[in-house]
Amino acid sequence: MTIFNPNTLIEITQQFGTPVWVYDTATIRQQIRRLREFDVIRFAQKACSNTHILRLMREEGVMVDAVSAGEIERSLVAGYSNSDNPESIVFTADLIDRETIELVIQHHIPVNIGSMDMLYRIAEVNPHHPVWIRVNPGFGHGHSEKTNTGGPNSKHGISLEDLPHAVAVIQQYGLDLIGIHMHIGSGSDFAHLSQACQVMVEIVKLANVDIRAISTGGGLPATYTEKDVELDTNSFFRLWDEARKEIENHLGHVIKLEVEPGRFLVANAGVLVAEIHCLKSTQHHNFILVDAGFNDLLRPSMYGSYHKIEVVHQATHQKPAIIQSNELEYAVAGPLCESGDVFTQDANGVICHQILVNAKVGDLLVFNDAGAYGASMSSNYNSRPLAPEVIIEEGKYRLIRKRQTISNLLALEAL
Repeated sequence: MTIFNPNTLIEITQQFGTPVWVYDTATIRQQIRRLREFDVIRFAQKACSNTHILRLMREEGVMVDAVSAGEIERSLVAGYSNSDNPESIVFTADLIDRETIELVIQHHIPVNIGSMDMLYRIAEVNPHHPVWIRVNPGFGHGHSEKTNTGGPNSKHGISLEDLPHAVAVIQQYGLDLIGIHMHIGSGSDFAHLSQACQVMVEIVKLANVDIRAISTGGGLPATYTEKDVELDTNSFFRLWDEARKEIENHLGHVIKLEVEPGRFLVANAGVLVAEIHCLKSTQHHNFILVDAGFNDLLRPSMYGSYHKIEVVHQATHQKPAIIQSNELEYAVAGPLCESGDVFTQDANGVICHQILVNAKVGDLLVFNDAGAYGASMSSNYNSRPLAPEVIIEEGKYRLIRKRQTISNLLALEAL
């Protein structure tokens, strides 16, 4: 069952409507604690970029990664400052535009370099700027080919073949090289994450340049199904710590070890709550139609991702205990004018089912483990406003993003 109290979810929907995002701060803090052995925990905010979530991260001593000018601005609003800590914010990308260059220079933000063109642009505009090199190790792994960020099919990172050239440019322009970063994919398994740390040692030796830190990148998996195995974070740290020690022996001094979790910190902490508006049957499926669509939660349509769905019965639909439970297999879909607007589908777009109990029009459906790449990937497709976000801390809930309105959307076009 969801980590949230059903009565609390009902209260939240009565106050803020549906669909609505809800986050549990205790779960986020618990996940942070599991990574405390690392010198630096850097949150990949693209997973969940609400400024209130970022403030929570900052209060916990977690640094932040930004991948756009907008995410830099969010970090600043949340109180992150590279004046207070020179590496509080790091900007990671494969290209950098004029607006972002101005921001990283103004706020002294280190840049994690993902391409030679990006490296030259930073070097020519601001010699001596602090940088990381993001290396593509030649392999990658993720829960989907679309989340694989390493290997020959990935656009991300500087290839091993270009690494000596990148180091030469850094030395030519006097850029301040902080460290080597490597991210092979989102949702990787332990075996591939282990392989990555072994390759990091080889990359540092190949670069033949002094550094102050290495970053494991992200990719730490979250659990979505009962079959998913929790990441052994202690073993994960020990593997990287051994790699770090080998690099320290090679360089002759101590270096920092960074980890860059995204979904690992927030996935299991968030849910999307929607209301059932229609039950209908076809020749092959029993459908439940809710007021949330893939404009709200894109992962099932984009990746075929699984989210466990549960019914929360509104008080008016509670049944006496003597009535037999009615369990049916349902396909759950949304209101969008798209055949792909189905929450229960596999990676090939084939409709799947989940067993739901006594589902009635007016009841709520809870989409579990939706805290990562849920609200942050939402869109206004079909001219649908973004859903509100609510956070629960110590049993009390509060709004952290208002529901967007059609007026908000149309105001941008009132020219």
